[in-house]
Amino acid sequence: MDKTHPLSSPMVVRSHEEDMDPFRPHESEEKLIGPKVSYLSAIGALMYLANCTRLNIAFAGNLLTRYSSSPTRRHWNYVKLVFRYLQGTSDISLFYSRGVKLNLEGYADAGFLFDPHKARSQTRYVFTCGNIVISWKSVKQTMVATSSNHSEVLAIYEASRECIWLRNMIEHIQESCGLS
Repeated sequence: MDKTHPLSSPMVVRSHEEDMDPFRPHESEEKLIGPKVSYLSAIGALMYLANCTRLNIAFAGNLLTRYSSSPTRRHWNYVKLVFRYLQGTSDISLFYSRGVKLNLEGYADAGFLFDPHKARSQTRYVFTCGNIVISWKSVKQTMVATSSNHSEVLAIYEASRECIWLRNMIEHIQESCGLS
């Protein structure tokens, strides 16, 4: 990996057509990679980074974990793409400045039938505090939404639960540090 070219994005563009989606499950003619390729170890390393320091690879890492039981060469190549992205962005970090006011802002969205093959919509939200992302989520909805409106309501519900928890946590931190 030392001589690879770094990338500016941890993922490739996905397709809504199942046979064109690079992250589709393995197909019958595709050969599974053997134990010589440390797919699970690489996924574990990506998930550690995603949880501790590199939140920007969490979606790509979570997507790749779906194929841990039957990874193919195609999935392994996408793991290597994420590592190439990490190599190219090793100098990027979070910066919290002193003078920024800590306003909690949130944005929510839903993708109706994001996964049309399984009839699931996608819930996405992101929260910032002082212009820094502090919480985000992108997950398939557990209920089958009957319309795009229904899908949006489910996303807003999930985002509002997170907003209340974050607001209480920020207030607790400010009170315990004497900042309020």
